[in-house]
Amino acid sequence: MNITVLGAGAWGTALAASTAPRHPTLLWARDAAQAASMQQARRNERYLSGADLPPELLVSSDFDQALRHAQGGLLVVATPMAALREMLGRVPEDACVWWLCKGFEAGTGLLGHEVAREVRPQARVGVLSGPSFALEVARGLPTALVAASTDAALAEAAVHAFHGDALRVYTSPDPAGVEVGGAVKNVLAIATGIADGMGLGLNARAALVTRGLAEMTRLGLALGARPETFMGLSGLGDLVLTATGDLSRNRQVGLQLAQGKSLAQILAELGHVAEGVYSAPTVLQRARERGVEMPITEAVTQILDGRLTPQQGLERLMGRSARAEW
Repeated sequence: MNITVLGAGAWGTALAASTAPRHPTLLWARDAAQAASMQQARRNERYLSGADLPPELLVSSDFDQALRHAQGGLLVVATPMAALREMLGRVPEDACVWWLCKGFEAGTGLLGHEVAREVRPQARVGVLSGPSFALEVARGLPTALVAASTDAALAEAAVHAFHGDALRVYTSPDPAGVEVGGAVKNVLAIATGIADGMGLGLNARAALVTRGLAEMTRLGLALGARPETFMGLSGLGDLVLTATGDLSRNRQVGLQLAQGKSLAQILAELGHVAEGVYSAPTVLQRARERGVEMPITEAVTQILDGRLTPQQGLERLMGRSARAEW
């Protein structure tokens, strides 16, 4: 099966490197100089330093070549959420498309499958998500993902394409739930990073993860997701990884906010997209539209935009009235 990965960031590069030894795989990079460097050096020093690219992987900046390569196979959009609409608009209407990005689209507040419904309603689409640091995937360390699509045959095709010795792929018919989990966990990882950076202890971390999962589930159910999805890889699994793993960019944002750094300084030093920063206000917007209470998300949003300090956010959360857990 031919596979084209559109986007040579860390995760796109890692997935392409994982599939190339088993399937003809082309990795498309927007930047021609980056593509040429990767093709020659067999490294992506910009986004995935320290991981070698397999010799079978083809790297190109020719978009038409990338589309031709995927005819009869799979296209994988591996750009940030902000570019998903553009990428879907450039692929054939009858393409089989998966995306890796996690978040809500800024401005519209739409999830990936909702964007696809607007842009490419005839395409067969799905989302590939789960607890997965790109560097570990590129190094062949054991990882499990979920391929979510309402098209069962397409989900099985994803298993055939991506499932391997070090990468397990489960299927799900609930793209809405998988995408809500992938978006909200980034916001909650910022919250957990703030708590850890403030030295609030392991009890506080466990409470944030657990109550954050409750927020995620409430929003997901309001958007038509299945409750069991949030106990799976794209819910609890991705939340635990992103909230506690030191490779998490969103967690790093929280840790540095707790140190008193400005958001602008943090993002400049980070050098990579931290989706939770951009997702937080949109998550809160959709929650309010559906009448869903998300106090942790609200506190994170206000800390990010400077309306609260981390200490004030803590006081607000701890000062909420007691209530039943469920």
